[in-house]
Amino acid sequence: MSSFKDLRIVDNFYQTSSFFPMPTTLVGTVSENGKTNLGAYSLCFPYYIAGKEYYAMILECRNSSNTAQNILRGSKVSLNFIPDDRKYFREAVRLGFPGETTDEKMKNCLFTLEDGQAEGERPKVLKEAFQVFECTWDSSLEDAHLDKAGCLEGYEAPYRNFNGITSKFGAHFILKIDKILMKEKYYNSIVDGVSAKNFPPVPVDYGYRDSTNFWCSRFKKPFPEKIQAKEGDFDSVKYAAKRIDPNVTFTDEACAKLTKIPRIFLKAALSQMVSIAKEEGISVIDEAALQIINDKRRKEKK
Repeated sequence: MSSFKDLRIVDNFYQTSSFFPMPTTLVGTVSENGKTNLGAYSLCFPYYIAGKEYYAMILECRNSSNTAQNILRGSKVSLNFIPDDRKYFREAVRLGFPGETTDEKMKNCLFTLEDGQAEGERPKVLKEAFQVFECTWDSSLEDAHLDKAGCLEGYEAPYRNFNGITSKFGAHFILKIDKILMKEKYYNSIVDGVSAKNFPPVPVDYGYRDSTNFWCSRFKKPFPEKIQAKEGDFDSVKYAAKRIDPNVTFTDEACAKLTKIPRIFLKAALSQMVSIAKEEGISVIDEAALQIINDKRRKEKK
């Protein structure tokens, strides 16, 4: 006998039929009068993460919202990740209430707006955020550029499958990440090594809501769990290293230090090392060369 009950799946299932942890973001767009509009969204997730010519997020929203209409009209977006603070979450809930104009909702806004760093006319970013993604909607995908702003009572078919107007009342936007902006403390954390002490206070917004409340959890200091890496076979690493590039070789000592790389990632990792070695004029990758390569990778991360 199952230990679960079968719950009916209905519209907005992530809110009405489940408990779903999500990010807490304020999405900035440019309104018709050129002002920054902020809308609260949690349906915002990584989309293209590797193997494409760019990286991207996906934003899901009501197509008649200020945010959706502004994206259809102007394409530029800022994704502002706000830290755990009760007054910030209260303000995010207020900014998420539908039906107000940009001037109405942004009057006496709690947050401080400042210029971002990406080029062009863009929405401002939140000074209080711990990180910001400055993005551009890729309207070329699925011919979504044909979708226009102006329909506030719902759009008629045909609909896009994943980008643009996807239903009578819904929209999906594939947002190319132009820049990731990080407060200095957390920038240093990522570059120099993350620990529980220098982890940003990231709140979790829970999808479930009723007619009265949104729900959010307070940030607690995260705890690390060591990756139980399975060391690969030395001979397998050596075999793969010999076949990456005839002009760059790996010493046995270097191969021995690479046995913890998961086999599925080994070829890509070795290829990247060879690419950096060539840039540095290195033809034999030994332990000293590995240090140079790792230093170069850290600098590129900065």
